[in-house]
Amino acid sequence: MVFKRMAAAALGACWLLITAASPASPLEADVLARINQARQHPREYAEQLRDYRRYFEGRIVYLPGDRNGVITHEGVAAVDEAIDFLERQAPLPPLDPGSLLALAAQDHADAQGDLGATGHVSAAGASPGERVRARGGDVYVGEGISYGFDDADAVVRQLIVDDGVRSRGHRTLLFDNGFHFAGVGCGNHRRFRYMCVVDFAGTEDGGPVLPEWARAKGGYVIRKPTVVAGR
Repeated sequence: MVFKRMAAAALGACWLLITAASPASPLEADVLARINQARQHPREYAEQLRDYRRYFEGRIVYLPGDRNGVITHEGVAAVDEAIDFLERQAPLPPLDPGSLLALAAQDHADAQGDLGATGHVSAAGASPGERVRARGGDVYVGEGISYGFDDADAVVRQLIVDDGVRSRGHRTLLFDNGFHFAGVGCGNHRRFRYMCVVDFAGTEDGGPVLPEWARAKGGYVIRKPTVVAGR
């Protein structure tokens, strides 16, 4: 009997709070590069999704070399919706790597991977912003998580298509013009084999983005954080 693998897209989640690091592994660097490719060239990425769409049979996608296939929640409907979004999306600047953000992302990937857990709140109850703050930054960050893939193309495609996530919250994070930095942390996962955490921020350390007048005066503006749920 052949068992189909359930796509982990719906298990991904996103959490948005608006308010000397180790070098990145090839996977982590590639994930950030693919995110930037999609941000800078959304219409070209739409063409990649059109090619991906060809491998669907109903709700199951059979990529080359994968005879078992992956069961999706929405089939080509989610892919088509993502293509339509990308066709209308204006190009955005690339995200710069944030070393502190990457440390916080790796902390979460390591902890969750060992436990086989999912979600954005750690076993100790720390939110994404609190994990960045524990690394010396601030809480004004967004976080997207991919489960099930150790390939950068698959990780980013999962976040952009956002299969099974009604709000398409992961995609919203990737194409938020207010973010200028990102850090990626990936690792093994006890339940889903692999996971990648991406922490986004408007500043390198997760601090608030100040208006021009505040920066000119050396001021500090505090805004109450709000949360955008992932689904």
